[in-house]
Amino acid sequence: MRPPAARLCRRFAASTRGLAAVEFGMMLPVLVVMFLGSIDAGRAIAVYMKVRTATYSLAAITNQYSTIQSTDMSNIVGATGVILTPYSATPVAVTVSQIEVKSATKAIVSWSYSLNGTALTQGASATVPGNFATCNAYPCYLIYAQVSYTYTPLFGYVFPASIALSDSLYVTPRSSSCVLYPPQSVTTC
Repeated sequence: MRPPAARLCRRFAASTRGLAAVEFGMMLPVLVVMFLGSIDAGRAIAVYMKVRTATYSLAAITNQYSTIQSTDMSNIVGATGVILTPYSATPVAVTVSQIEVKSATKAIVSWSYSLNGTALTQGASATVPGNFATCNAYPCYLIYAQVSYTYTPLFGYVFPASIALSDSLYVTPRSSSCVLYPPQSVTTC
């Protein structure tokens, strides 16, 4: 005669009643984490698309000016917060700069403005992509727009820490050869 524990184990192993409930109970935590992770991932993608749109808008608005005053600059960078709606604009850092390309190998920062970030140092050396380093005539100017956003997941199961989302874009001025910014003593090209 077998011990009662062995019979009970054998009966339990052979039984198929309640198997679906046991399997569901084992899979439920995995499914919940996947569901919550997909919500966080979807929100992160949506925020990143808004960051890209904000970067494009920042560059497109800035390059239409021939001279920018302080109030204009506040409105321009403030537009990025509006674009990020319905997401919070608090973790966003916006920087817009003008890069003066002096030769195919030398570029400097003409002026820079930042909201919630660090502006580039005026007069500092700058690196531009190769296709922008060649101009028809030197000097030539580029508007450099940068937007970064610190995304914090709602649930934190899949992405436990904050994610830094950022984008940058170079454009050329439209209305003039350069964009003047008198608050930083840039009054001539």
